[in-house]
Amino acid sequence: MIQELLKAFLFIFVAEMGDKTQILAMTFATQYKVRKVLLGVLIGSALNHGIAIALGSYLSNIIPLDKIQLAAGIMFVIFGLWALKSDDEEDKGNKKCFNPVITVAIAFFLGELGDKTQLTAMTLGTDASYPLFILIGTVLGMLATSSLGIFVGSIIGDKMPEIALKIASSTVFLFFGTLKLYQTLPSSYITVLNTIIYFVFLSIPVYFLLKLNFKAKKSGKRLPMQEAAATLYIQANEIKKAVEDICLGEAKCGSCVGSNCLIGFTKRALKSATEEGIFILPSEWEELPKYNPKSFEQGKVIEALGLTIWHIIKYGNSIDENYVVNKVRQALETIALGETIPFDGDIKKYYKIMKEKNESMYEKIKKKVWDLEHEIN
Repeated sequence: MIQELLKAFLFIFVAEMGDKTQILAMTFATQYKVRKVLLGVLIGSALNHGIAIALGSYLSNIIPLDKIQLAAGIMFVIFGLWALKSDDEEDKGNKKCFNPVITVAIAFFLGELGDKTQLTAMTLGTDASYPLFILIGTVLGMLATSSLGIFVGSIIGDKMPEIALKIASSTVFLFFGTLKLYQTLPSSYITVLNTIIYFVFLSIPVYFLLKLNFKAKKSGKRLPMQEAAATLYIQANEIKKAVEDICLGEAKCGSCVGSNCLIGFTKRALKSATEEGIFILPSEWEELPKYNPKSFEQGKVIEALGLTIWHIIKYGNSIDENYVVNKVRQALETIALGETIPFDGDIKKYYKIMKEKNESMYEKIKKKVWDLEHEIN
């Protein structure tokens, strides 16, 4: 039982390393609380893999075992090549019209339909003595890779060796696929000549797939997980510079009170994102420090708030109030307007509320956002 569970965990874990599932999990983690994302992954993958394993177990009852083992070996070799495929980021823009857990579950259930992970689960189910333990192993594998995508991807960013992950994943599948073929095929087929032909034909697609990956790396093009992590990092880092410029310093402000000051609070929040990879802040960050009016330079506040809003428009916003960019926006709104403005992702609605509260500030911030868009475009 435990052996089947561990086997299923290993195959799913390596299958998803560097795959779109990790990117999807990391993207959802910037929108929802991590525990809700992982719960959604658990539900979606359990349903998806449950169907696959049930189908695999059914097939094993009507197809001879030796043919199933042969098919499994061929499928594992195909999965090994599939793992080296250069994937584009998929399903990033899933609509968030449902409860976060349901949204993530639906995204993972649909995203894995027909994917190599579901097919791996089906293949494992064909010769499983304990299908339930195969299901537990595959779901744990999905949770492990999703957690790694959220944690490591955010922290390491550009340094994430995604090609190495793809190679490792491919190697595991190619090794076990080849081993299964060796154990299943009649001994008359296992000749020196056939073995050489097999490895020659296997090395050709491996060579070209690796060449495409290294070409993308050499050209400076980021791989999907690197792109997702880098976007979060750039967003927080650019805003951090603008916020630091607002700080008056002890010479003008007096003794620094750190996180009890709105700017100190914001600087610390952004530092946690840029240096520790924490983009969804802990619950203790929910309340902003009490607003204490100071002579912050208005132009710098407008600069930082405009930059924050522009980043939200460009990269998308999270509905999670503890998403670091939301906290920065709220702190800067409090300094600029004396209060925060509710923002549900509708920029026109947001501007309308801002205009009602302070038309002069609205005009300046809107102009700043327009200037930033014009500079980039």
